[in-house]
Amino acid sequence: MIKNISNLGDAALYCDFGNEVNKDINSEVIKFFKAIKEKNIEGINNLTPSYNKLIVSYDLRISNFKKIKEVIENLDINESQKTVNKKLEIPVCCDAVFSLDIERLEKKLNFKKDKILENFFNKEYFCYMTGFIAGMPFLGDLDIDMRAQRLETPRVKVPKGSVGVTEQFANIYTFESPGGWNIIGNTPQDIFDSSKEKEPNLINPGDTVVFKKITLDEYKNYNE
Repeated sequence: MIKNISNLGDAALYCDFGNEVNKDINSEVIKFFKAIKEKNIEGINNLTPSYNKLIVSYDLRISNFKKIKEVIENLDINESQKTVNKKLEIPVCCDAVFSLDIERLEKKLNFKKDKILENFFNKEYFCYMTGFIAGMPFLGDLDIDMRAQRLETPRVKVPKGSVGVTEQFANIYTFESPGGWNIIGNTPQDIFDSSKEKEPNLINPGDTVVFKKITLDEYKNYNE
């Protein structure tokens, strides 16, 4: 549940669910996010969920902090529990051309490549949030012995579709972008589609993801 609601600038409020990063707390964030979105509250113009916070932005010409806070405090979040989250299978190729940081991970984790990939693919991931670049999913939780720090020097360009791991999370780069995650593969599947105005994200907060290992030939022929 929300621990505190406070002002954030002139036209936003900050719902704080605590400091821990785990699936239970994030599920509460997502419930409130969905309930507020479905309620279509007058004046609210943007919702930004994260691991354990929810930022609610509003139009000062229509509403104010006191009104929005009161509505949120009296929300029946059971409304949002009717929404069924998706379980998705995402293909990933870990050929040498795509697994840019596998040697670094072998040294950092003290595992051989085969063991790293075995651990990675034998896991179900929970989408905590999307962000940094449009539609990029932050997927947890990696096992303790699979957690590595970011690159000491981030790349200027990480290819679109790159699948990376850092600390407790895995993610997918939806566009070519700078980044410091440890890249272990690439997916041919589009994770973000801007032509779909209502639902451009393939993966949304609350969804679960499993990765399926594919060969380089399967990767090349995926969209044919």
